[in-house]
Amino acid sequence: MLWVVLLTSIPAISPAKSSTASPVSDDLRGLVLWSLQFTPRVAVVEGCAVAMEVESSLRLFKGLDALKERVSAEAPDLGVVGIGWAPTAMAALVMARCGVLDLGHRLLQPVMDELPLAALTAAVAHAEPLSCAGITQLGELRRLPRAQVSRRFGAALLAALDQVYGLRVEVFKYEGIPEDFSARIELPAREDHAPALLMYARPLLMQMCGWLAARHAGAVGFRFRWIHDSMRAKDAGDGGEVTIRSAEPLRDLEHFVRLLAEHLAKLELLAPVGELQIDAVGVQALTEQSASLLPESLGSGESLYLVLERIAARLGPRSVLQPVLVDDHRMEWMTHWTPLAKQKRRTPAPVPEQPEPTFVLEKPLELAVINDRPHYEGPLTLLIGPDRVEGGWWDRPPGTSATRNVVRDYWIAQSDTAGVLSIFNRQDADGRTAWYLHGHFA
Repeated sequence: MLWVVLLTSIPAISPAKSSTASPVSDDLRGLVLWSLQFTPRVAVVEGCAVAMEVESSLRLFKGLDALKERVSAEAPDLGVVGIGWAPTAMAALVMARCGVLDLGHRLLQPVMDELPLAALTAAVAHAEPLSCAGITQLGELRRLPRAQVSRRFGAALLAALDQVYGLRVEVFKYEGIPEDFSARIELPAREDHAPALLMYARPLLMQMCGWLAARHAGAVGFRFRWIHDSMRAKDAGDGGEVTIRSAEPLRDLEHFVRLLAEHLAKLELLAPVGELQIDAVGVQALTEQSASLLPESLGSGESLYLVLERIAARLGPRSVLQPVLVDDHRMEWMTHWTPLAKQKRRTPAPVPEQPEPTFVLEKPLELAVINDRPHYEGPLTLLIGPDRVEGGWWDRPPGTSATRNVVRDYWIAQSDTAGVLSIFNRQDADGRTAWYLHGHFA
């Protein structure tokens, strides 16, 4: 097995109070949520560290070197001050306390023998008599007669030593994945400028993305809440909140951070902020995209959709619009332009019986009629039709009394110079049949 231990700045608890079944503290809860994205076997060790068994997860995260690089890059943002990789959790904890990252190309026993005895929690209570006897390293303690060590210092010291060297089974209570995500942080100092809150919000977003990965889910967005300092002005209120949404569920940390940065850049705080809170919104199951062996199918760079979301967050939701199909059989109103963040998932539209044009004119163009035959850059040949489209009596533009009711017979026509066209005819007020060009086929 392969264990990685993330040591926080929380001091180690005394051996008398050490228990693997102790509840998770608020300071470690966020680190646990972030760690659950790598493996379900996550446990709190001695109230000061989080241990992960990652042997079965190496292939998922592109191998040991890639996983080490990612953990070393992200864990410090969550308060981790030491990291250790070893075949046993207790050995990794000792190494993290001593600043030893991994075994390198050496075996476990020679590396552990050189580490100080003070790094083992069970030996702290016996540090003075052992040091007086010249025992300052784990290897020196290991070479002492076991019967005498057990009689003098108790069996717990030998049990802890055996767990370090992998001679005794380690038993942990693994942490579960909560149903909902809500994380808070108290700022070390009161903050007056909204953009500066991003530095403290990023660890909370890391926890949320880790929780989403553990649940194989994505979030449509998150609720960001700030709480004012108790010494605020009376008219400042308790704080404020903003809900940041995306058009589809995802768990991209950098995208969430950029969206929050755009909102904070426009935010003015009414009082200094002392606490932040983030709640996940719209959590949904996320279908993972399978990796491909074909190089031409691999995406590169940031998708256009994510870039447009950031632009909308900066300039406002009405500045970036996208077409959305609606249930309307009239060609001009089949598509509505809506803000990017307002898009909703829809079931696929049924395939029409008659092909529809690729490009639709904003206003139908009336065609010339010669010998009862429509012309557009020459005479047109009618291929398919007619297809009757009728309705719209219910559609009344705001501020007008007229309705957008249409009665049309659509045809697909062929032009020798303009290609395939979508045209229609209708009866005008004087009773004559008029022809109009409405779209082009690509």
